[in-house]
Amino acid sequence: MTILDTLDRIGKTTQVKTKAITEHSVLNEAYDYEKPSSFSRGLRIDLDNLVILLISGTASIDEQGVSVHIGDFDAQLRRTYHNITGLLAAEGATWKDIVRTTCYLRDIERDYAAFNEGRTAFFREQGLDPLPASTGIQAILCRPELLIEIEAIAMFVPKPKE
Repeated sequence: MTILDTLDRIGKTTQVKTKAITEHSVLNEAYDYEKPSSFSRGLRIDLDNLVILLISGTASIDEQGVSVHIGDFDAQLRRTYHNITGLLAAEGATWKDIVRTTCYLRDIERDYAAFNEGRTAFFREQGLDPLPASTGIQAILCRPELLIEIEAIAMFVPKPKE
């Protein structure tokens, strides 16, 4: 059987469903901003018996869409992890389901050591083993006061409904 045959078979037998991920207790919707932005906080993909969560770039933003912890890298990192944790929980996932992160730092030379220290501590708190694949990139972020933004991919098999 060729790869094309396999993909054709999967396409005929697989149901793919998508929906936006929302968790208002940690983040508002980007389209509710004073200057609306056109993206979902994340996307849930149900593929037969596999769930994939694509978490959009997430930063130190509160429930009203306001940047918080201005100038405090460690606090921004903790708030970013808090926001991602809430988005994961909204879909029945945890950090143990994360397979990949992409981390955008405004100033990688200045902040990478603090980022790596905070990430290591957070991942230890979560009991992650193995650690997710990850890339760190220096980038100009969407708001000048933000120092870090993280996007993530999670994959898991949903628990049977009781």
